[in-house]
Amino acid sequence: MSTALSLDALHRAKGRGVLFVTGGGSGALGQLLTVPGASRTVLDAQVPYSAGALAELLGRPPEQAASASTARNLAMVAFQRARKLDGEAGFGLGATAALATERAKAGDHRIHVALQTPGTSYLWSLTFEKGVRSRGEEEAVSEALILHALFIAKRLTQEAPSLPLGVADVLTTDHVAGEPAWQGLLLGSAAVVPQGPPLSPEAALLPGAFNPVHEGHRAMARLAAERLDRPVAYELSVFNVDKPPLNYADLRDRLSAFGPEEAVVLTHAPRFTDKAELFPRRTFVVGADTILRVGDVRYYGDSRGARDAALTRLGERNVQFLVFGRLREDRFETLADLNLPPALTQLCDGLSEAEFRSDLSSTALRRALLNP
Repeated sequence: MSTALSLDALHRAKGRGVLFVTGGGSGALGQLLTVPGASRTVLDAQVPYSAGALAELLGRPPEQAASASTARNLAMVAFQRARKLDGEAGFGLGATAALATERAKAGDHRIHVALQTPGTSYLWSLTFEKGVRSRGEEEAVSEALILHALFIAKRLTQEAPSLPLGVADVLTTDHVAGEPAWQGLLLGSAAVVPQGPPLSPEAALLPGAFNPVHEGHRAMARLAAERLDRPVAYELSVFNVDKPPLNYADLRDRLSAFGPEEAVVLTHAPRFTDKAELFPRRTFVVGADTILRVGDVRYYGDSRGARDAALTRLGERNVQFLVFGRLREDRFETLADLNLPPALTQLCDGLSEAEFRSDLSSTALRRALLNP
């Protein structure tokens, strides 16, 4: 079957979405749009090629541009935009590549293609054999992989074109079906989904991204339980103020790092005002860096009025914060070192450096994995 005929079948199948492609493979967009009926597949398509454009789309610069994580985040941002443009939209696709150029590259030539649907998170990661193909030839394979993913998005598995892979090319795939409760969080029909042991109605909550969870988090949970004389559960919000929502692979990976005895609650509560509405009269266990953000007007659109209104809401919901010290710019800071608004200070209690100190950082751990 010719490419045009294949794409005609693709367009006739149900499902529309948004595509974000960077670094390579953007020719797939041209192929899609030159075949009649493309509006039945494409709601929007963008090529955020520069570092600035990519950072703006994702909300912050990625730790590595051509990575599986960045492709997944692009797919999730695309999926959220698709849902905004069409509430029945079926998918978001993100692709990021580092292909052959006029200069030799130290790293692999590769492309990562991610697909987010209401029920599944997909990933294809292809590493090319270096020095075998020209840039144009690597582009052609990358385009084929993106189109292949679109056939999967439209549930045309049998019709998906085969990929022109070489014997030394390495293609890995990861397809994670979201549990129904996870889908509810992503699509907005659920706000709280407990995982693991039952959540005690008196439990304090330790919010975080847990990417990854580490001994510093667990030390905070143990000490908070002793200090407060109540259990502590971990709270992981699927949505974040300045990052793309978590996909189902993220949830699988982060939850798998917790032990069977550790209570985790998934939420759709990116802000502490949201958390307070879901969990009034609770204590939130946080680091000094987090409580600084709660009191910083920059996180409220530089509006002191909005910040003060949010703090008033926290007080009205009778929440408290137990603040642990954090290493910030080579200085370990505790609650006593912070300059917080009075309305926030009265909601806080803290531990001294003698009671707790941990310099572990999830960000540093991730960077160590990227640069061993």
